[in-house]
Amino acid sequence: MNILVVGLGLIGGSICKALKKYTNHYVVGCDCNHDIEFSALRDVAVDASFTGDYSGFDLIIMALFPEATENYIKEHISEFDKNTLITDVCGIKGDFSERVRKLAAENGMRYVGIHPMAGKEFGGYANSTADLFQKANFIIAPDDSSADSDVELLRSLASELGAGKIVVTSPENHDKMIAYTSQLAHIVSSAYVKSPELGLECGFSGGSFQDMTRIATMNEKMWTDLFMQNRDNLLYELDTLIKNLNKYSEALKNKDSEEMLRLIAEGRQLKEDNLRHRVGQPN
Repeated sequence: MNILVVGLGLIGGSICKALKKYTNHYVVGCDCNHDIEFSALRDVAVDASFTGDYSGFDLIIMALFPEATENYIKEHISEFDKNTLITDVCGIKGDFSERVRKLAAENGMRYVGIHPMAGKEFGGYANSTADLFQKANFIIAPDDSSADSDVELLRSLASELGAGKIVVTSPENHDKMIAYTSQLAHIVSSAYVKSPELGLECGFSGGSFQDMTRIATMNEKMWTDLFMQNRDNLLYELDTLIKNLNKYSEALKNKDSEEMLRLIAEGRQLKEDNLRHRVGQPN
């Protein structure tokens, strides 16, 4: 395929590098920072920089923040080829996907969103890598009007990028699950590092501290956009977490060792059951 990747940050740059390393697709990179385009050319991460001509592309991958993705498509969709499939890698689907799908349909085009579940503590093209998606979960979020052939094209692309488990689900279910598995974790990490003890942790921390704080370095603009667009689902998960945390707090306040033991055992059992269930799941 002829593929245009718009946005050469961590995800967009990694997609380009993976496509060049593992496939024979022709890859064109587009970024508002032309120095990054030159870097991608130098790294042989793309075959060419974008010239402004949208004709001839089989697939356009939008690798921008949600608001920027929507604005870019609105501005340029009249220039896209009618045969081009549009996709995006945003961590939000739901209403966002419905707006983009409607915009595409009004212009005689097709859209199906994707979400590769991969990332790093630090973003930007400089941190991108061809192997970012190896064994990563990969979500495809069509709606009822999406063509099976488009879903299969994106499934094939995910496999070529190195994805592990590929899940096809609705945009609405995507947002419901991502609120729990991703967005809530980012909020917890951000709140966790606000302890006054943070500056004193050196020499006292281990793997658990690193695991809890790794994603606190998230990009605040992008994640605020994601949180606000998934507000209802995220509020439900956050309220549930606060309710559960209060149980541990009450056990400590009441010096109730039996209740604390029960709460810990309950959490252990739930995680062990989850791990056993995952072992039985196909990739």
